[in-house]
Amino acid sequence: MKPKVKSPLSQEVFQVKKILRQLNLHTVCEEASCPNIGDCFSRKTATFMILGDTCTRNCPYCDVAHGRPKPVDKNEPYHLANAVKKLGLRHVVITSVNRDDLPDGGASHFADVIKAIRDLRPECSIEVLIPDFQGSYESLKIVADAKPDVINHNIETVPSLYPKVRHRGDYKLSLELIRRIKEIDSSIYSKTGIMVGLGETKEEIYKVMDDLVNIGCEIFTVGQYLQPSKNHFPVQKYYTPEEFQEIEKVGYEKGFKEVYSGVLVRSSFHADEVFDKVK
Repeated sequence: MKPKVKSPLSQEVFQVKKILRQLNLHTVCEEASCPNIGDCFSRKTATFMILGDTCTRNCPYCDVAHGRPKPVDKNEPYHLANAVKKLGLRHVVITSVNRDDLPDGGASHFADVIKAIRDLRPECSIEVLIPDFQGSYESLKIVADAKPDVINHNIETVPSLYPKVRHRGDYKLSLELIRRIKEIDSSIYSKTGIMVGLGETKEEIYKVMDDLVNIGCEIFTVGQYLQPSKNHFPVQKYYTPEEFQEIEKVGYEKGFKEVYSGVLVRSSFHADEVFDKVK
């Protein structure tokens, strides 16, 4: 059964959107049609999407626009930090579209955003949800050296489905990126997540868990894939709450510090609560 979500229409939602538009900012909550937008915006939390709203990749599960991106907005780090201060956030998630057109994949811009938030609201913890940077160690190090509290890079699905769902991604490359987070800075928490309902088996999910635990990944999220439109990859299965509970139980048994598994879970959903549990 397809899950129901909270209506995104509320006064708090309009207030948050007003601040975002004033500062010319984007959120993945809006751009990716996230089902939790009503819940998160009502709590005055948001996952900011930097480096524009146009992705250089076109994954069939994703609702973010793709094509030729606009030039990078050099004022975005200050504007975003100002929004974090105005909204009074204590934990912020920063993600981006893929920018394969940039030499460092946008890593230096991530670093500038982190530094700007530290300057304007130092008490706020920072989580970044990064692309794969095409496997660049140097780009990952630029982000890590800016000292975010959490670095997240989503595996998204099981290896067998990459050709259908994430054809420009590379499972082993993503694993290596996550492994290197702790290698560069052991104080930064490593995090990843997958969607289920794309055609994977339970055995494949558990094998991905093993791969992640073996490289030191600490936080794992699992949520139901919801088809954004009839033009996107179709849902193959709706998992029950009991199945999500089973996945969570197995995750803890395998050794993750924190597992967040549920129908409407997304990697940045209630990220503040997840971070509070592991820090």
